[in-house]
Order: sequence, then C-alpha cells, then structure tokens
Amino acid sequence: MFNKIEKLSETEFIEVFGNIFENASWISKKLYTQKPFKNFQDLSQKMIAIFKNSNNQDKLNILNAHPDLADKTKISSLTPDSTKEQNSVGLDRCTEEEFNQFKVLNSKYKDKFGFPFILAIKGKQKSEILLNFKKRVLSNKNTEFNEGVVQVVQIANFRLTELGNKFF
Repeated sequence: MFNKIEKLSETEFIEVFGNIFENASWISKKLYTQKPFKNFQDLSQKMIAIFKNSNNQDKLNILNAHPDLADKTKISSLTPDSTKEQNSVGLDRCTEEEFNQFKVLNSKYKDKFGFPFILAIKGKQKSEILLNFKKRVLSNKNTEFNEGVVQVVQIANFRLTELGNKFF
C-alpha cells in the first residue's frame, strides 16, 4: 500500500499532504523532493523535521494560519481538518457563555502574542481546553511561541496518523 504514496504525482502528493500543517503546502512540496521514503513513519518524520527546521518566520506563518477555537463567525472558513477537529470535541456546540469565553480569550491571546492560541484538542473536553487557554494567556511570548510550535507538531502527528490509517 505504501507504494501508492510513492507513485503519486507531485500535484497528487501535495493534495494529500498539503494541509498536515495548516495551509502550508510548501512543506509537502519540500517533502516530495525527499522521495523515496522507507515507509510511512519515515515520511512522517521527514515532514515534521521540515517544520521543526524551518525559520521562525515560517513557523510564525503556520501559527497564524491556525483558526481561533470556537469562533462561530469563522466556522465556514475552517479547513476540513480544523472543522473535524473542533467539531469532534464539541466546539461547534458551545453554549453562548462558552462561545463568549472563547471569544474573549481568543482576542486577549492574539492581542498579547500576535498569533492565535494553538492546542492539539483531539480527545480533550471543552472545560480542559478553556482551562488550558486561561493558564496560557498569562504566559510570555517566547514561551507561547515555543508551545505553539509543540502543539502544531502534535496536530500534524494526529493528522499524519489519521492519514496513515486511511492508506494502510
């Protein structure tokens, strides 16, 4: 089955892997040039390494490509992956009070740090997400940039695992 991936054209490859990192198809383009891969784990590790080894401006661009959590005014503009991730933990079904908490926290966080709050939310409860948000908004910019990078890698790993399960 892994041969299917190896045989993808560049366009097909980018279509499959282009949103592992939110709206950052440049990573999948760079990954394509590193073929052949030993297996899916090798492909995944190389993709993560491309992100980790990118410069801080490229990392910041990817952080900024992530959507606000539970922003009901922007639901229609989410990528399919982000929609599925947010819906899976009930962020599409917040109470008005929860939506307002997310709105205030999203605004405070972006005003303070210059990029959106990022958390790998898969498997988390809304209350856990809000608690994490409330703690992290009190942090400093360097710590939050580094934590955002960690969270982006976690999200990418979740997406790669899901994609790998589809292929295999």
